[in-house]
Amino acid sequence: MARRSRTTTSASRRRTQAVPARRPAKRRKKSGFPWLRSLLVLVIIGTLGVGGYLVSVARDLPDTSGLTTVEPAASITYLDHRGRLIARRGSAQGHEVSIEDLPPYLIDAVLAVEDRRFYSHPGVDVIGLSRAMLANLRAGHVVQGGSTLTQQLAKNLFLSPERTLRRKVQEMMLAFWLESQFSKDEILELYLNRVYFGGGAYGVEAASLRYFGRPASELALGEAALLAGLLKAPSRYSPVNDAARAAARATVVLDLMAQTGRITEAERIAAAEVPIRVSRGASSPGAQYFIDWLSPDVRELAGARHGDLVVYTTLDVDAQRAAETALNDVLGDDELASGASEGAVVSLAHDGAVRAMVGGRSYVQSQFNRAVLAQRQPGSAFKPFVYASAFEAGLRPDDVRNDAPVRVGDWEPQNYNDTYRGEITLREAFFRSSNSVAVQIAEETGRGHVARLARRMGVSSPMRVDRSLALGSYEVTPLELATAYTPFANGGYSAEAFGISRIETADGDVLYQAPPRTGELILDARTSTYMRDLMGAVVRLGTGRNAAVPGLNAAGKTGTTNEFRDAWFAGYAGDLVTVVWAGNDDNSPTDHATGGGPPARVFGAYMRTAPRDGVAGRIQPTAPRLTPVMADTDLAPAAELAEPAVETPEAETESDPIAAFLASLGGPDSE
Repeated sequence: MARRSRTTTSASRRRTQAVPARRPAKRRKKSGFPWLRSLLVLVIIGTLGVGGYLVSVARDLPDTSGLTTVEPAASITYLDHRGRLIARRGSAQGHEVSIEDLPPYLIDAVLAVEDRRFYSHPGVDVIGLSRAMLANLRAGHVVQGGSTLTQQLAKNLFLSPERTLRRKVQEMMLAFWLESQFSKDEILELYLNRVYFGGGAYGVEAASLRYFGRPASELALGEAALLAGLLKAPSRYSPVNDAARAAARATVVLDLMAQTGRITEAERIAAAEVPIRVSRGASSPGAQYFIDWLSPDVRELAGARHGDLVVYTTLDVDAQRAAETALNDVLGDDELASGASEGAVVSLAHDGAVRAMVGGRSYVQSQFNRAVLAQRQPGSAFKPFVYASAFEAGLRPDDVRNDAPVRVGDWEPQNYNDTYRGEITLREAFFRSSNSVAVQIAEETGRGHVARLARRMGVSSPMRVDRSLALGSYEVTPLELATAYTPFANGGYSAEAFGISRIETADGDVLYQAPPRTGELILDARTSTYMRDLMGAVVRLGTGRNAAVPGLNAAGKTGTTNEFRDAWFAGYAGDLVTVVWAGNDDNSPTDHATGGGPPARVFGAYMRTAPRDGVAGRIQPTAPRLTPVMADTDLAPAAELAEPAVETPEAETESDPIAAFLASLGGPDSE
């Protein structure tokens, strides 16, 4: 055992000696900045990615070769019948102006409000951009913009208004390109000649003419501040849309100019104290409805290739302004409006010349011209045609009919609240707007005769020659109804609404001259006299007392339709025939708005301030035609209504002794 153990020990020793001892492994020396390589890789990848993105963006950049070429379209200048400016259309681009010809304070105003560091940045203002980004992050939404004037020029000239990162990058790239190709003064000149100032005016020259009626070189300091203030939001700050807001914005611009040392404090105070007078033609935004109505006819009448045009219209700016004010004052008062949110006014001279046209309460909010396009039921405003046809057939205002329930087949039209007055004259039935009597005399005279008379007087819309015709159950436009009422005012002569008197070139060559308006006698003297009697009684004693005008013999007829959806007053005073409609665009019921309410009040307010200088057109009568041709080939086929329209009442108006006496005899006026 001892020997084996010794042998084993020797073998173990030999194995130990044969295997050399292991040396400790050398540690590799680590870099002191292990993140640097990763960062470098990320930078390279990012640079390549950004470079590829910029290349793809650059490929989509628009063509800039036509930058300095401006071909302004032909312009159309619209003047009222006295030669006052109404609007300029067609050419949105004014004549090019040199920066040397502009007042220095106009340039200072633009730079103070749009780009204070314009002359120091390379096209992109890093300081302004950073400040805007910080403000937007704090607010959580966009509250500031960091675009420079050069960027705005690039966007206006070449890019769409979409708000995307790609478009913003393109804007910056184009801004750098503009700065490399043009001097600062050239960029500023390009900007001022192309930027939008509202009101359809592109460029400072067009804007100056649009708002002040004179070239930009003649602008005063306050006017320059007003134009510069428009650039932030042209429609919002336009003096045409809101003069007070525009003036307040101009004051802000003057303050900025003083703070940046561009004007002195004394200059700021002096400019703020001078009233800014906007061109009177441009100060009536509702006149744009009238221009929209005329525009399609101008080129057709003048012919092509005549360049700039001057259109002399029939509009009267003073009458237009009076109509707009009257409509907005009444419908802007919740109590007076009685739930009617919209309205329209059309006012014609006796020969059909349009003196005022208001298509709605705000052209800025809605360009839909209700005066021309809104098809609404006239209700009792149609009854003058019923009574005129009855007088042609031989009846008289003092003839008596029984105001009692009436039946036509299976139809039983009703007076308001089933109120009936028994035996009354046609005169009283008219100014009280009795449905029963109107239906009776329409049936006596013949519905076809009523429809033919309305057609020859100017009603052009399809009429349903059925039992409810006498109650105005079809639809008309305010302009159409005004045209049809004109013979009641001018002695019985036909008239057609028109708005263009003359068209000239910029050099004064006459391209179109409206022919003399010759009217055809369509109502005999007897009928005309009777209708003046009845329609005057409506204003003196009946449902239209709110339409009375001191010093004028006003006459007309009210109209109110089912559920108070439409309210009308159609009539005349002095030399003007005027129709007013009030209601809601969605045809929803009003809060009991009647023809004797908002429309009659608008008529009265308008006629009290409209011009009364005898300039309204006079009809040129043709030889009387004793037996008018009353063709009815264009009438709609007779059709029975399942639920014929039934008139609703006119509200009581301000009282007078005679009206109170009549009311005590038979109850309230009704329709």
